[in-house]
Amino acid sequence: MTGKQIWSDRIGQRIVVRYRLHDGTQNDAVGELTAVDDALHVIARSGPVHVPLGDVVAGKVVPPRPSRPGPAHLVTSVTDLQRVLTWHWQAPEQEWAGGWLLRAAGGFTSRANSALPLGPPATAFPEALDQVRAWYRARGLPPRLSLAGPAEGGVPDDDGPANAVRHAALADGWEVLPGASALVMAARTADLRARIPCAGAPVDLPGGLRLTAADTPDDAWLAGYRSGDVLPPVAKALLLSSPEQVFVSLLEDDRTVGVARGSLGGGAAALTAVEVSPGRRRRGLGTMLLRTVVDWAARTGTAVVYLQVAEQNEVARAVYERAGFVVHHRYDYLRSPAEA
Repeated sequence: MTGKQIWSDRIGQRIVVRYRLHDGTQNDAVGELTAVDDALHVIARSGPVHVPLGDVVAGKVVPPRPSRPGPAHLVTSVTDLQRVLTWHWQAPEQEWAGGWLLRAAGGFTSRANSALPLGPPATAFPEALDQVRAWYRARGLPPRLSLAGPAEGGVPDDDGPANAVRHAALADGWEVLPGASALVMAARTADLRARIPCAGAPVDLPGGLRLTAADTPDDAWLAGYRSGDVLPPVAKALLLSSPEQVFVSLLEDDRTVGVARGSLGGGAAALTAVEVSPGRRRRGLGTMLLRTVVDWAARTGTAVVYLQVAEQNEVARAVYERAGFVVHHRYDYLRSPAEA
């Protein structure tokens, strides 16, 4: 990556950049990219680094620093992974209140319409919770908090900011929204490719089926998303909100019978929107869609794939577990006392 616009699109993410020094040698800088003008401005562990664009040799977005030893998909802390996943589903309206990310998208999906604590609040409790209530009510939306935490079999609790928010919110009368909790699952890209049968070659597809991939969703893809529900205009904006994405369609005699979305951001890939037409489920078609997204992630050089699945969706969880995904952590949505 060398172009100014390409780098500008990566502001806010953690990068590694190799650059030339005046003596002809090369050096690397790793840290958050905070600004781009005639240089890349990076906050590294040792302090600010300013790399002239003309001296850039190569670079890319990379995952957060590991929080523990282990395989690549399990070394990222709960809080750091929550931050990574914000790149994959960015609401059209986002605002930081201290370390809390407030998100609004007209009510479409809880993820895009909830406050996500990734650091200390702008003010002390309970004023911070009052600010959340006021912000969402000003937009005609119910106040929501998205709070991550450890899950059985997942990574250890990092004692991140969500813990303090949960304690304060519950004391203030907020309550967990029933049936809305989700699991974040993770796997190494190479492991997924080794476990899932290849679906890329025509010989692997049943007669009449073919797979396609595109940078944007067509009308047939959108019609297949969420089992054909009527989508608000903001839905397409959310689907296209990550730094990069792919839209996979499974066609049967030129009719879309399955869809899936892959996205890149924060140095990781994510799988979302896996849907198969009701009359064609339990035939392994979802696995074909999954494998196609994984192959796309592999071609980009991304080492890890994540997904989010409803905690109560046991069928989908079983499919993902067979493919090689394991639980990383879970999260709940909390609603305010007035709404409850």
